[in-house]
Amino acid sequence: MLFLKRWISDGRLLCGIFILTIWTVFFLHPSAAVAEMNDRLADCAKIDDNASRLHCFDELTGRKNPVPQTAEAQTPAISVAKEASSEPDKLSVMTRQWDLDPQTRRNSFVLRPYRMNYLLPVAYNSSPNEETNLEYDPAAQIQYNEAKFQISLKAKIWEDVLQSPLQGVYDKIKVIKGMDIWFAYTQLSFWQIYNTAFSAPFRDLNYEPELLVNFRTNYEVLGFKGRFINVGFNHQSNGRSRPLSRSWNRLVANIGLERKNLDLQLKTWYRLTEIGNDNDDNPDMTRYMGYGELLTTYYWEKQRFAIMLRNNLRQNNLGAVQLDWSIPPITLGHLLLGSFIPKSTLEKYLTDKFSLYFQYFNGYGEGLIDYNTSINRISAGVMIAEWN
Repeated sequence: MLFLKRWISDGRLLCGIFILTIWTVFFLHPSAAVAEMNDRLADCAKIDDNASRLHCFDELTGRKNPVPQTAEAQTPAISVAKEASSEPDKLSVMTRQWDLDPQTRRNSFVLRPYRMNYLLPVAYNSSPNEETNLEYDPAAQIQYNEAKFQISLKAKIWEDVLQSPLQGVYDKIKVIKGMDIWFAYTQLSFWQIYNTAFSAPFRDLNYEPELLVNFRTNYEVLGFKGRFINVGFNHQSNGRSRPLSRSWNRLVANIGLERKNLDLQLKTWYRLTEIGNDNDDNPDMTRYMGYGELLTTYYWEKQRFAIMLRNNLRQNNLGAVQLDWSIPPITLGHLLLGSFIPKSTLEKYLTDKFSLYFQYFNGYGEGLIDYNTSINRISAGVMIAEWN
């Protein structure tokens, strides 16, 4: 009995000591516990690295599975890798021209360049057609030098025409991948801008709308990749009254081939006869323009070299040749001045937003008003397009 009484008395004492300790810590000295917690939180907040700071808070709260410190560093690397892998390789000029890459295809009804867009303020013709009078003034004399410019745009108006019904056919022939319908418009102008004595008139304006069905192709021939075949309707006229009226309608076809930096375009056409012979202002158009042309283009170091050949394939051998060279100012600066002027200085004052453009034309059919007169012209100016 004495032992039991002593054990109870000792137990009450122990309980009293425990209760007193808890009461003292949490009620008599709350500020000390809070102060210690605030200090530890402040230490964690001072850590600059995000992962280390999160790890400190996890330890403070007793989290058993803290986020690894390398997690944040790993996440951007994975994201960048995915973005880089989804970025397509540099697309060829033909691919960009006709929107051929399925990963980067743009929407319909978006205007984009068709043929070259350029302004040539110097277009010197050593053999002008002096028999063609300037409009509204039969006494006006044509100057040898004039300005020549071209605006050429196109837009896709129907993408993947009947793709689902024709997919089985495409899979069997393995040459055509699909087709799109495009509308194109080109305007070529010859402006006697320096002929101020006769009010600087436009000597000739050529309007050329087209409706084209473009087949996206995938085949190889002689080392060239077949990129597209388009067929369609072409109308070209100068919008003037007789006797200066010039116009013709054609069914056209164009094949695009490429091999690395070399592009070939083989174009042919069939002239549609006018209803009634009296309505044909120029029945001999094909005698001078022929039935097709070959355009060869080579891209090198941001430069564009091109040659266009056209011939009527007859005994009289009438046709035309055109030579092109275009180069951005920044590229020309590097070639001529790069050895003694720093690259940073050249890039500060020169641009690649357009190209300097030089053109030589000899033959027939440069413009409608002079289609039956041989022209010998050299021109210089600027080209605004993304071909380079």
